[in-house]
Amino acid sequence: MLFDQTFWRSVVLHYPRDVTDHVDVLISGDQRPEYSHPGDAGADLTASEAIELAPGQRATVGTGVSIALPDGYVAFVVPRSGLAARHGITIVNSPGTVDAGYRGEIRVTLLNTDISVTYSVAIGDRIAQLIVMPITRARFVPVEKLPGSHRGDAGFGSTGYRATGIGQQ
Repeated sequence: MLFDQTFWRSVVLHYPRDVTDHVDVLISGDQRPEYSHPGDAGADLTASEAIELAPGQRATVGTGVSIALPDGYVAFVVPRSGLAARHGITIVNSPGTVDAGYRGEIRVTLLNTDISVTYSVAIGDRIAQLIVMPITRARFVPVEKLPGSHRGDAGFGSTGYRATGIGQQ
């Protein structure tokens, strides 16, 4: 089978700073996710239960929220940068994927990466963000050989860790 060059098309989308596209997401629960600032990609999810996370401990925390996404959309549960930077709190399976067909409670598996300080989560604390996005369904096309690329099959760490400036090698 020959490789079809039309398979590699780029689509560039331009969005204004004040996003005007909306999608209706049905929600059940006491605490609705909220966007903190205009233009934010993630809406804050809050804890519906109190927990203590000892150093190195993980726990799954309820949000009390269930959603119904329209077909063609997905929601990703991602960490809050302030919790990560100030307290070492992250999400174990980040991003957590909420498919359009899922109707259960959104739960967040938090991990305390701090080596000495316990972290307390209170009811109503913002623990994660929910990002809703349209999806493209991949069509996996079998070929005998993949086309070449600049990177090739180089894997983890293949680009190094130091940035080089213009004109440096």
